[in-house]
Amino acid sequence: MFSVLSVLVLLLMAVNLGLALAHALEFPGKLRLGEPAYRAVQAIYYPGFTIGGLVGEVGGMLLLIVLPVMTPAGTVRFWWEGAALALLVAGHSVYWVATHPVNAFWLKDSKLATPGRLFFGLLSAPGGDWRRKRSIWEWSHVVRAVFFALGFLSMALALMR
Repeated sequence: MFSVLSVLVLLLMAVNLGLALAHALEFPGKLRLGEPAYRAVQAIYYPGFTIGGLVGEVGGMLLLIVLPVMTPAGTVRFWWEGAALALLVAGHSVYWVATHPVNAFWLKDSKLATPGRLFFGLLSAPGGDWRRKRSIWEWSHVVRAVFFALGFLSMALALMR
């Protein structure tokens, strides 16, 4: 059971990394877009990336809270799991502090179902200059990709112990 849980955590962290890395790799190309094209592109991420983030990030964090409890304290594996959890939480925190507030700006003209409207309305920052919002949104995903890559590597190292 412990091995299955460990591999599942690594898989969920791979989902996180994949989503954040996809955004980070789009960054240079998206900087060439004007406002109408950029806004049109932003709307395509929902709900797919939202569902992936929910499964990968929330699922990964929940399982990474359980996994170290099952691991002998003070072992090398325990510390790598702890590092993986801390990095996942750091990346998730960047979402709530930087990425999420800007999502309302990109989605203000989108027709969302009530759950989506409620979720994206939390901590929203709907006003402001679109270039500044773009910069915050894009750089937040680069930072998240770094945190998630390091977290994935930490979990991989834990599995090797």
